[in-house]
Amino acid sequence: MWRLKVAEGSENPWLRTTNNHVGREVWELEPDFWSEEDRKAIEEARANFTKHRFEKKHSSDLIMRMQFAKENPCDLSMLPRVSIGENEIPSVEAVTVTLRRAVKFYSSIQAHDGHWPGDFGGPLFYIPGLVITLYVTGALHNVLSLAHIQEICHYLHNHQNEDGGWGFHIESPSTMFGTALNYVVLRLFGEKPGGTESSSLEKARKWILDRGGVTAIPSWGKMWLSVLGVYDWSGINPLPPEMWLLPYFLPFHPGRLWCHCRMVYSPMSYLYGKRFVGHITETVLDLRKELLPLPYDQVDWNKARNLCAKEDLHYQHPLIQDVLWAALYKIAEPILTHWPGSILREKALHKVMQQLHYEAENTQYAIISAVSKVLNMLCCWVEDPNSEAFKLHLPRIPDYLWVAEDGMKMKGNNGGQSWDAALAIQSIIATKLVEDCEMTLRKAHNFIKNSQVQDNCLGDFSSWHRNISKGAWTLSTADNKWQVSDCTAEGLKAALLLAKLPSNVVGEPLAAEQFYDAVDVILSLQNKCGGFSAYEPARSYAWLELINPSEMFGGIMIDHPSTECTSSAIQALADFRKAYPQYRKEDIETSISKAVNFIKKMQLPDGSWYGNWGICFTYGTWFGIEALVAGGMTYQNCSAIRKACEFLLSKQLESGGWGESYLSCLNMVYTNLKGKQSHLVNTAWAMLALLSAGQAERDPKPLHHAASVLINGQMDNGDFPQQEIMGATCNKLMLSYSAYRNIFPIWALGKYRSCMLLSS
Repeated sequence: MWRLKVAEGSENPWLRTTNNHVGREVWELEPDFWSEEDRKAIEEARANFTKHRFEKKHSSDLIMRMQFAKENPCDLSMLPRVSIGENEIPSVEAVTVTLRRAVKFYSSIQAHDGHWPGDFGGPLFYIPGLVITLYVTGALHNVLSLAHIQEICHYLHNHQNEDGGWGFHIESPSTMFGTALNYVVLRLFGEKPGGTESSSLEKARKWILDRGGVTAIPSWGKMWLSVLGVYDWSGINPLPPEMWLLPYFLPFHPGRLWCHCRMVYSPMSYLYGKRFVGHITETVLDLRKELLPLPYDQVDWNKARNLCAKEDLHYQHPLIQDVLWAALYKIAEPILTHWPGSILREKALHKVMQQLHYEAENTQYAIISAVSKVLNMLCCWVEDPNSEAFKLHLPRIPDYLWVAEDGMKMKGNNGGQSWDAALAIQSIIATKLVEDCEMTLRKAHNFIKNSQVQDNCLGDFSSWHRNISKGAWTLSTADNKWQVSDCTAEGLKAALLLAKLPSNVVGEPLAAEQFYDAVDVILSLQNKCGGFSAYEPARSYAWLELINPSEMFGGIMIDHPSTECTSSAIQALADFRKAYPQYRKEDIETSISKAVNFIKKMQLPDGSWYGNWGICFTYGTWFGIEALVAGGMTYQNCSAIRKACEFLLSKQLESGGWGESYLSCLNMVYTNLKGKQSHLVNTAWAMLALLSAGQAERDPKPLHHAASVLINGQMDNGDFPQQEIMGATCNKLMLSYSAYRNIFPIWALGKYRSCMLLSS
């Protein structure tokens, strides 16, 4: 059985860290930890998920919760669960009891290093990239044990749709991308299609062939299948590494792209430039027969370049792209693959690998995300199978793997530790029940202090297209080192709140210089338009999306400013200004003013804001209102706040809650969950927004109704249930933020309680 290890290294001499592995999460087999009774409970949880997998597609992170219940039991016998009747106004006492139960439970699943571990998966194309990489490098069975393979297979079978396919993420309908790649994974693990259409692989294969075979897979899938040898590189639109040799002033230089975009397409361009193909095994030859519509040597690869199944085609390539790819394919590539043009290609490949090594060294080989992690690792092996770089990559693979009752999945990056901890701190302090959780806050404060990035990237980092990072907080751990504007802002807000509490209770605050460093990072990420980007200021133009080569993702070419990042920055700078009024006073005032104007411009006609990183209009509107309030506006003097409140109130369900589907992200229209169900996280976001906008003083009835939903939603053990997926990125990709189910109901009820106490 698996056990989660936190903030631990290993005996592997190739594992590096900058902060003694604080925040690191690794699952290891530890058979003696679990009792027979424990094992039975885990198996029951796994069986129950499988039984209901088509109705409830998101796991509840039960194995981690069972482990913490064993290590840190939570006794709530003196705090019985509260229930609110229909049309009943929650009492202050009922809210207080609910909060004490919630905070006590949430404290019990805090790790010893101060963060809250949790599932950070969701997408179903992360695992295939890892498995294909390990397969072609010959490291599959050295890195993944039989237990790993069994857990991954369990996960894939649990998330196969009824029609036989796999989706883009755990809640999406089947796509060619998800179905083909996960079919390949199961085949590489030794599973074979059965003789009946009812077998899982046979159903998947039929789904693929009914849609024209894997020639209709999107470009990212074409790349992975070419690496494996199931597809041919000549069937891919060119990814020329020579882009890195262009002068930087050109708007499409890779250094100007969004960091996630360049960290994915740079290694892809290396593999494309090398035309790398792994060893052609019997399994690979069988996969060609099983998944291609024609024999491999009869496929029209030129025609296949632009094929994409309708299920995957979210972004139709404009004509300009077809012309561009055709010119590169028919003219540039023949020149660059033969002497003397091949000299230029070799120079470009060397340049790309320099960029990849710089990224790896600065992130302690954790890398910015799951996709770029395995691509970077594969390129290091292709460059030199015996390289130190590849050896340094391998021990970081476990950082990405997560185990729950649905099996073993791969996280979006090495976690969301810093983000979750910063939000959790704010939510707990909002309850004004600090005396109930002093040790929890002290541990969390230590984590925040240990997770702040202490220096910039190596050498002349700007020449490597990196921003300042000293003083930042990342999404995950300090080792990751990628500064993020909203993660830094929320970390700063949390640290400032903790600095107000007695140091003998929560520990010594950050030094003033560390607060200053965080502010410097935030200010460095503001764009001329006033909005804040996530990782770096936008370095090129929005029109670059015209040459976005991905059929599946939108808004990936530059680091577009977003409502959420801008709002977090405004709030953090406003809080900092109160504590340190003299530091960069004019810069901060100017920044907040410009950012508030950006927020106003981003408001949609119906009064909402679109959320890039959460689902979706509820999330964005919460951030929009918080930004304007932090900027000094009120319901009375700001029409944007009034419109936003009207929007939220118009979406409140009869139950009293809010429940928004991920389909809002796909269709760009507010969409309720099936059956108009309430979702506790959506409900909490809406409550927080309305409370900040003064709804309690105008008409508290909608808040009473919503609070009843949160209170009645609490489980017997003080936890809140895991409902539908709530995280998002790139408009179409949904992510699991499993900590949200605890953080936001606590935060909303805490803020609601404060308003009730003031009015009583």
